Amino acid sequence: MQFFATIQKLITNYGNFFIEGVRNTLILSAFSVFLGTILGALMALARMSRIKPLRWFATAYIEFFRGTPLMVQLMFIFYGLPMAGITFPEISFIPDFSRFMAGIVAMSLNSCAYVAEVIRSGIQAVDVGQMEAARCLGLSKGQGMTMVVLPQAIRNILPALGNEFVTVIKESSVVSVIGIAELMYRTNGVKAKTYNTLESLAVAAIIYFILTFTFSKLIAFTERRMAHGRES
Repeated sequence: MQFFATIQKLITNYGNFFIEGVRNTLILSAFSVFLGTILGALMALARMSRIKPLRWFATAYIEFFRGTPLMVQLMFIFYGLPMAGITFPEISFIPDFSRFMAGIVAMSLNSCAYVAEVIRSGIQAVDVGQMEAARCLGLSKGQGMTMVVLPQAIRNILPALGNEFVTVIKESSVVSVIGIAELMYRTNGVKAKTYNTLESLAVAAIIYFILTFTFSKLIAFTERRMAHGRES
C-alpha cells in the first residue's frame, strides 16, 4: 500500500512536471509523424520509381533507418551535424529549441522510413486496373496516381499511420538523453528529487499507457467507421 500511496503523492506534488512532459511528448510525436508522413510519401514514390538511381537511394535510405537504432540516429543528428558545420538556430522565447529540433529531425527521418513502407504497401494494395482505367480516361500517370490511386490507398494507410503515431509516442522517450524535457526526462527529474525510482517510473508507465491506449481506441474507431463507409 505504501507503493501506491507514494505514487499518489508524486502525482499530487509533481503533477506539473509530468504534464509538461506529456505536452512536449505529444508535440514531438505530432511533428515527427507529420513530417515523417510527408517525407515518407515522397520516399515511397521514389522507391516505386522507374528511375533506378532514385529507387536505389530510397531503398538504401529505408533499409538503413529501419536497420539502425533510433538512439544512434539521434546521436548522429545532435552531435554529428554541428561537427559538420550544420547547426539548429536558437530562439529566445522557446527554451532549448535546438535540442527540440534535433529530436524532431531524428524522429522524423526514422518515422519516414517506416511510413514509406506503409504508403508503398497501401498503394500497391489498390487494384492495378484502377490506374489502367485512369489512363484510358486520358489522365497522365501522375494524375492517375493523385486523383484515383492515392484516395483509395488512404483507407489502407490511415490505420497504419495511426499505429505509427502510437509507436512514436513510446519511442520519444529516447530523446531524453539529449535533454529534451519530454515525459521520460521529467520523470528522471522527479526521480532525482525524491529518490522514488520505481514509483516515478510507474507514474510514467501509467501515463504512457493512457496515451497509447486512448489513441489506439481512436484508431480502432476510425477503422470501424471507414469499414462501415466501405460497406455502404
